[in-house]
Amino acid sequence: MKKMFVWYHRFVLFLLLTRVSSTSSLSYTDNGHIDTNTGRALNQDQGDDHQIHCSRERSRAAWKIIQEYLTPFVEKEKYNISRTCRLHPDNDIYRDQEQHKSHIDINEWQCGYCKKTFYEEKHLDQHFDNRHSNLLNLNESRCLADVCGALHCDHEMNSGSKKSKCNPAAAARNKHLCEAIADSCFPVNEGPAASRLHELFLHQFCDAHSCTGSGKPFSRGRRKKTNVIYIVASIFLVMLLLLYYLYIYLYQRGLKRETQMLRRISQTGRKKKPS
Repeated sequence: MKKMFVWYHRFVLFLLLTRVSSTSSLSYTDNGHIDTNTGRALNQDQGDDHQIHCSRERSRAAWKIIQEYLTPFVEKEKYNISRTCRLHPDNDIYRDQEQHKSHIDINEWQCGYCKKTFYEEKHLDQHFDNRHSNLLNLNESRCLADVCGALHCDHEMNSGSKKSKCNPAAAARNKHLCEAIADSCFPVNEGPAASRLHELFLHQFCDAHSCTGSGKPFSRGRRKKTNVIYIVASIFLVMLLLLYYLYIYLYQRGLKRETQMLRRISQTGRKKKPS
């Protein structure tokens, strides 16, 4: 009987220790609340269906290239890109998170979901990965970084560094991918606008995928950026000119009034006094 009581006591103690260890494994936020996202993130890492193997930085570079070197021409043609096109915004899994970024100041970035602020954009990216990864649309969206080879992301991201040696096999693969994107996004049988955009896409992106150096990326130009400093300086200069001419006008008007008053005084002084 005594041995049974000892074994029972040990069993109860084992259950209590197991309970304590399970509760201590939960992570907590800065406010002391249980962070349920941790378990979800671990499940995503363990499950092959929810792993995220997509570079946010390269996806952002690809989106920037699309906006600067393609979107202006698409808007000019008033062409609607199909969702089957890999360049469509809905095919970027990070698009919603990128739209929830606010660059308030030079060293201040704000999360649009929870309004938390960060000193650098990379810290905000880490915050998205840690706290808001459940908002990513992993079912329908695709990784925009996968088309970086076709869009010359490395050329845009490493514009200030030395050029790497050209690989003919890689150039051929990227050109094939580029032409496939042109065919799927701008089918030539959909009308004149699609045909023109198809030709433009080939010249803007695909022709430069060669080791001969005959073509350069983005040969058709980019979106013209508005120089904010130039606009502010122009407005300031116009205001100065307006103030200057207003001063000249008021000054001349004051001189004219003084001249008229002096003439009146001189005329009344010249009148003969009554005898």
